[in-house]
Order: sequence, then structure tokens, then C-alpha cells
Amino acid sequence: MNGPNPLPGPTGVPPAYDGQNRAPQMVRVRMPHTKPWVTYTIMGLTIFIFLLQLAEPYLLGTDYVTEYGIKANEDIAAGQVWRLFTPMLLHGSLLHIAFNMYALFAFGTRLELFYGHWRFLAMYVVAGFAGNVLSYAFSSSASLGASTAIFGLLGAEGVFLFRNWKLFGNAARRDLQNLVILLGVNLLIGLNARFDNWGHLGGLIGGVLFAWLAGPLLEIGFDENGAVFRDQHGDREAVFAAVLVGMSFAILALIVTLMRA
Repeated sequence: MNGPNPLPGPTGVPPAYDGQNRAPQMVRVRMPHTKPWVTYTIMGLTIFIFLLQLAEPYLLGTDYVTEYGIKANEDIAAGQVWRLFTPMLLHGSLLHIAFNMYALFAFGTRLELFYGHWRFLAMYVVAGFAGNVLSYAFSSSASLGASTAIFGLLGAEGVFLFRNWKLFGNAARRDLQNLVILLGVNLLIGLNARFDNWGHLGGLIGGVLFAWLAGPLLEIGFDENGAVFRDQHGDREAVFAAVLVGMSFAILALIVTLMRA
């Protein structure tokens, strides 16, 4: 992802012919060059909090971070609405956090290149929030983990590949097929009672909605250095998507709370 990517001519720019009616030449497009520091920051913060979770029982006798951050329906209904956000920073075991951080690294570093830092952060938070709201609505079990937001990343990756497949050709179609299989397998695994599949599904929905409204919609343009990707979506669409998707799930959480009162 760090170098130019060859793309066929008919993807947003006129194909370059050699005058003899042959196949179009390839256009080499510069990829975005930026460090995915939001992804790295989320990983660092999540790992730091996990270390606190491990240390607190030995230092203080109780794991206060988990106690006051886990998704617990009764506490949310009582007004502790931060529990719809904080679970995405908490984990229950080393294997749990290792799997989620691997997925965050694998998908987050790629998506952040095209989303940009703040739009990526907004999508991650909105997806995690959406997952915890759907879990609050349909699951009585306490839950924690970044998988709500991770499923949002998977959904956003799928939307990105689907909406820009003409630029990336067969590679995008292959990656999209693999992603659908990956999502299906993980949702099937999530049917096990030990997993919060409602949280996974909510995160997936939140990520897909945000990505469809504000995710990268690429075209090819040119500057003095050659061909570049230009995104038809930007900050305005990101703010709109964050507000619309966030408020929709916030209203759902409010309705659930009122119905249970």
C-alpha cells in the first residue's frame, strides 16, 4: 500500500491508446502517503487499558476499569451512558485483545490511508457505539471488547471495495468475496453464547452506514506529479454521517430505556 498502484485507463480518466487501437495502457496512481497514527493510538490506548485491567486486581483488589466500563444494561438504563462507548476499549483475555488488535492493525492501517485520520476515528467510534447500542437493545448479557468497532471496519472495507471496484479491478472483487466469507464465518462463530453477536451485527451496520454516506468515493485526477486519487467525500459528509448514524442509534437506545422503565 506504500507505492503506486497500476490501474486500467478507463477508470475515471480517458484511456491512453498508442494510435493503433490496442488495449489501453495502465495508469500508475500515487497512493496516499500518511502514517495511520489514529490506528496506532487506538491500539496503544487499548493495550494500556488492558494492562490496567490486569494490574488492578493485584494493586487495588478490584478491577475498577472493567467494573465501571463494561456494557451492563441496568447501569446504562440508570444513566451511565458512557458504557455504550467504553466497552470497545476493554477486553477479557490476552487472546481476546490479541485477535482484535490484529484485526484493527490489518484493516485499520489500510482504511485510514483513504479515510484520513479524523474521518477514520469518527467511523470507528460510531461503529463501536452502534454495536453496543444493539447489544443493549437485544442482549441482556454484560459484554466488552473492540469487536463492535472491528466489525464496523469490516463493513467499511466492504463498502470501500464495492464502491471503488472499477478502480481496483479483479483484486477488489476477490478481496470483497473473501471479506464476505470472513464476515459470514465470524457471524456464525458469534452464534456461540459466549460471543455478543448483537454487538457484532450492530457494529457492522454502523460501519456500513457510515461508509456508505461518508466513506471514500474515489476518482482519478492529475497534478504536477502525475495521477492521484481524489475523494468525492470529505469532512462535510463525515460530520453528516456521524451525526445521522450516531443519533439514530442514540434514539434506539433511548426508546429501549423508556420501554424498560
